[in-house]
Amino acid sequence: MKAAVFDAYGTLFDVNAAVQRYAEAVGPDAAHLSEVWRNKQLEYSWTLSLMGQYAAFWDLTVRALDYALAVHPQVDPGLRERLLDAYRDLDAYPEVPGVLAALRKRGIRTAVLTNGNAAMVDRAVASAGLADHLDAVLSVDDAQVFKTHPDAYRIALTRLAVGQGDVLFCSSNRWDVAGAGVFGFRTAWVNRKGLPDEYMDSAPTVVIGALNGLL
Repeated sequence: MKAAVFDAYGTLFDVNAAVQRYAEAVGPDAAHLSEVWRNKQLEYSWTLSLMGQYAAFWDLTVRALDYALAVHPQVDPGLRERLLDAYRDLDAYPEVPGVLAALRKRGIRTAVLTNGNAAMVDRAVASAGLADHLDAVLSVDDAQVFKTHPDAYRIALTRLAVGQGDVLFCSSNRWDVAGAGVFGFRTAWVNRKGLPDEYMDSAPTVVIGALNGLL
């Protein structure tokens, strides 16, 4: 393995952290609001890709929050901007910095390959203090199509100058792991929630409960 390539949202960064930060203000529907926000964000990305269209992932994130707030009219709409600001600066999972540092110490290049547009993910990486632990931060902006399209994964080969067999692709999103595996990467499914497998015909190379399972 020459490079460990990581999905960002859900894998390095806790996508629920934004709502959790304001859970008391959001109220009893905080968990469901966060779930709807994330699901709609992803749905928009897949729908656009199938239509042959593209928009910045941040724009989809904003649209998805507006939808989630519309589904939950009892939640104070005045929280919108605070939730968006919190999403710009999501918390990284606690093991992330140490794992990235350990991989690089072993001579393995580390990179992010994310649906997030460049400005969005660059801010997230900086705010979480991960910039010094990454050799590259790659966005599907370069391909103008979202994962799981093969062109999205091909960005890593081009930018890192590696072959498919040189890459271990790590994601907590099972659909992302399936797409990367079909593309030709070795894959690690970071199954933080202990979920059942849903893509039985595209098995991951390894299943781990957190990123420190890579070590």
